[in-house]
Amino acid sequence: MKNYDPSWTERQSTAAKAKQAQLEKARAKAPANDPEFAQRQMARRAAAEARDARIVERKAAKVREAEERIAETAARERAAEAEQASLKVERARELERELAEKAERAVSREVELAKEKERNLANESERKAARDQRYAARKARKK
Repeated sequence: MKNYDPSWTERQSTAAKAKQAQLEKARAKAPANDPEFAQRQMARRAAAEARDARIVERKAAKVREAEERIAETAARERAAEAEQASLKVERARELERELAEKAERAVSREVELAKEKERNLANESERKAARDQRYAARKARKK
């Protein structure tokens, strides 16, 4: 067989037989023929479905948490706005009280100034009357 030189047709038929043998060997090992394969496949599907269910559950929990955070943030913002509004109202009342007190002090000061002016006028007229009396008395003495 040392000098055996197969022809082209022989080589082709040998290759075809080898190919056929590989196909039969692969068919014999096919998972469809294995009863345990179906069980493993079902276990894999069950695990995948459970994993998908957990993923969906986690996503739903994240969505709920995000909604709760949004609601809490909105509630805090509303509370802050209400507090700001109450502070503005309180400040307005305080300014109103201050203005009222200022106006009251101004009126009081005006009244006091008017009384002082009236007293000054009364004092001045008394002094003038006293001076006129002295002047009249002096005139009376000179005559």
